[in-house]
Amino acid sequence: MPGRFLTFFKPIATFMPEVSKSDRRVNLGEKLLWTALVLVVYLLMSEIPLFGITSGQGVDPFQYLRVIFASNRGTLMELGIGPIVTAGLILQLLAGSGIISVDFGNSEDRTLFTSVTKFFTIIMTVFTATVYIIGGAYGPITIEAAAIIFLQLIAVGLILMLLDELVQKGWGIGSGISLFIIAGVAQKIWWSCLAPLGPMPDGKFLGAFLAFIQSLLNGAGLWAALYRSENLPDMIGFIATVIVFIIVIYLEGIRVEIPIAHARFRGYRAKYPVKLLYVSNIPVILSSALFANIYLFSQIIWSNFNQNNQNFLLNLIGTYNATSREPIGGLVYYVIPPRNFNTLITDPVRALIYVGLMAVMGIMFARMWLEVGGLDSGSVAKQLMDSGMHVPGFRRAYKPLQQLLNRYIPTLALLGGLIVSIVASLADFFGVFGTGMGALLAVGILYQLYQQLAQEQMVEMYPILGRVMG
Repeated sequence: MPGRFLTFFKPIATFMPEVSKSDRRVNLGEKLLWTALVLVVYLLMSEIPLFGITSGQGVDPFQYLRVIFASNRGTLMELGIGPIVTAGLILQLLAGSGIISVDFGNSEDRTLFTSVTKFFTIIMTVFTATVYIIGGAYGPITIEAAAIIFLQLIAVGLILMLLDELVQKGWGIGSGISLFIIAGVAQKIWWSCLAPLGPMPDGKFLGAFLAFIQSLLNGAGLWAALYRSENLPDMIGFIATVIVFIIVIYLEGIRVEIPIAHARFRGYRAKYPVKLLYVSNIPVILSSALFANIYLFSQIIWSNFNQNNQNFLLNLIGTYNATSREPIGGLVYYVIPPRNFNTLITDPVRALIYVGLMAVMGIMFARMWLEVGGLDSGSVAKQLMDSGMHVPGFRRAYKPLQQLLNRYIPTLALLGGLIVSIVASLADFFGVFGTGMGALLAVGILYQLYQQLAQEQMVEMYPILGRVMG
């Protein structure tokens, strides 16, 4: 029986758009075809400009969330997957904390929860588009232009929601959200490396490789060829990107493996892995989202009430350069990372404060997600007991299993949150292509896609496994 919260939305669920699940098993080739089609649609929407705007108008309130939201400034993908991620995250937090009652083992509850998530996604799309336009993202525009932009953003939000559902319903590989993020990160890395545009104002090409070769041909020194002080892609950024990928891949493999056995089948032995990155990239995503929202609302407040930077209380929130509209003081100045060596050397205090804030927030969000995400020792112990598993050498009871898991899970969760926060923040200082957050997300998503592809290939080779795995 659905909870009161889900029951309230039951009449609305019938009107939500839906992608039907296949009534047959979709083979790997067909899944790859649908996945490629979804990616092509996303990439096309990432290049089609919004009708009714002039390129370069206004401020970009989401410039520090572009990687997480797989969005592209001034295009149909202006909002990206932001509304989908935000709506899903809010409902997952409410369900995990017990504020709303959801039984994910019940098919009716799962269906209703999916419909409610779609409804909140539409609400978040409307809200975000409204704030974006009112916040001055496109500068001064007419009411007619605002209405046209608003309708485009709503329509694209619905299309993205259905594309994500198409992949998740078994027609593709992974999830639409993951595909859009990895496509956006790949685009940024490729563009930073090999952008065929130029020359730039300094006479060099935009792409790091092209600029490096051009500098060497022009007789520049090695350091001048490797590093560009104009906050443009350079070889230092490329080297840092490779190093960050290697570090994150290594961290993904660190785990504590707890031996488990089945109570009924004595011959069954396995290991329950507790990874160092136990809560994955969630702490950094939440921290980045929080800091970006501080930036967004400080921009709105400054633009409307404090453009002369004379109000002491509002200055505590954030002050901006009137020409470049870059933060120069207040809280917002310290939640935006310095993104090159020059800024880092000029103001190292800002860098230290930013790393400290990221580390503290990473630990706090790791602790919070551990509880509300159902990943704490008690929840894992209950899941293992319900599935008939136990740890050899320990009494087959809930309490001993919880105590054993409690030795590892809280420590690894907090340590993982701290490590990914520091890696993401330091990566930005060295100009990592696609940002440090993008590198973290890319490795995690590629690892998951690799596992899913391996599983699909296994099922293709041994069809009986498909029936066993449902």
